[in-house]
Amino acid sequence: MATMNAPTIDRRQMPERRVALREGRGSVMSALDYIAMALLIIGGLNWGMIGISGIDVVASVFGADSAGSRLVYTLVGLAALYSIYLAAKMASTRRL
Repeated sequence: MATMNAPTIDRRQMPERRVALREGRGSVMSALDYIAMALLIIGGLNWGMIGISGIDVVASVFGADSAGSRLVYTLVGLAALYSIYLAAKMASTRRL
């Protein structure tokens, strides 16, 4: 019975699971992921301010219908599209 709990040779030679997962993927989030998340937070806070108080912060900072505000809105929209792609990619990966 004492040999029942002893580790087998195969088990001792297997790399630790957490280390193997991190080595294959690198960082959990890339720089593009962080940028997209920041833009989504900016867009969400802006829409929250519009809903609560009717103040469009982006238009207040850059001017209504200016090139700067259109650029910010476009970047937020692209970040949302990228996040849809990222969510689909994350959903399709096999969980261990």
